Amino acid sequence: MPIIKPMLAKAGPLPANQAEYGFEIKWDGIRSICYLEEKQCKLMSRNLKDITSQYPELAALSKAVDSRYRELILDGEIVAFDPAGLPSFSRLQHRMGLSDDRMIAEMMENLPVYYIIFDILSIDNNLLLAKPYTERRNILASLALDGPYWQTPGYHIGEGESVLTASRKLGLEGIVAKRLDSPYHPGQRTGTWLKIKNHRRQELIIGGWVPGQGNRHGKIGALLTGCYDMIPAEAEARNVSQQLLYTGKAGTGFTQASLLAIAKMLKPLRRETNPFSQELPIKNARFVEPLLVGEFEFTEWTPNHTLRHPSFKGLRNDKDPRQVIRED
Repeated sequence: MPIIKPMLAKAGPLPANQAEYGFEIKWDGIRSICYLEEKQCKLMSRNLKDITSQYPELAALSKAVDSRYRELILDGEIVAFDPAGLPSFSRLQHRMGLSDDRMIAEMMENLPVYYIIFDILSIDNNLLLAKPYTERRNILASLALDGPYWQTPGYHIGEGESVLTASRKLGLEGIVAKRLDSPYHPGQRTGTWLKIKNHRRQELIIGGWVPGQGNRHGKIGALLTGCYDMIPAEAEARNVSQQLLYTGKAGTGFTQASLLAIAKMLKPLRRETNPFSQELPIKNARFVEPLLVGEFEFTEWTPNHTLRHPSFKGLRNDKDPRQVIRED
């Protein structure tokens, strides 16, 4: 089967012509393309890593498909739910990146994940990428893929305001608007899909840290964050190098466990030189290779192009740091 990169959504406001869009909940998890063939299930992350073994409860999805179909490629989000039944990225962190089979089995019992399916890209080796969103959605609905660890939520045409309001009341991250006539463009952010967020969130690269004080003495006090000025393809087209722009310090949102885990991951990435494109007036800064990506919630961008009141939400091992740019 062809390996397909997930289509991406641009950040923005609700579209004015809402009747031309389908509206879905934005699930706070990790994106994954699911390949089903001959009763086998393979899960690939957004950066094309095989993550099948990390989520064994989803393997049974291959046996839930009608026997008439030999092959399917699905698009969706792997999520974990909190006790209130809401998607929780912080809970999902406990399932991400595990490699020990015994630990995975134990976590599967205590913290199962679910696959939220919202698109179909191929059926019986017939690619559906050129078909409009509504037609792909109708094909997906006909498969009735709802089970113990997977579901296929519906979408709402022209009801952006009411869906956004409902998501806000539930405390969800936001919604996604998809043009009804939009084909599927693998790996691209064409603007026919829009993500409308209730809370400002941004993926950022960790370029260093500063030591903590008080009860954080001997630990990380704050992370030094950044993003690139352009994606690699644009830099190549312009024949220039990417510049890592400093976006500020983030010192809240951590648990003791996450602080220890991040410190352990940053230790082998230590470097002596500043990875950011500008000098930082920060004492005792410890720099690292800009390879780890985190997700941060914040109130606004300041005039100095840094985040105001950033709060750490979790690490993202499904994102290529070279693709991390500012989302306006």
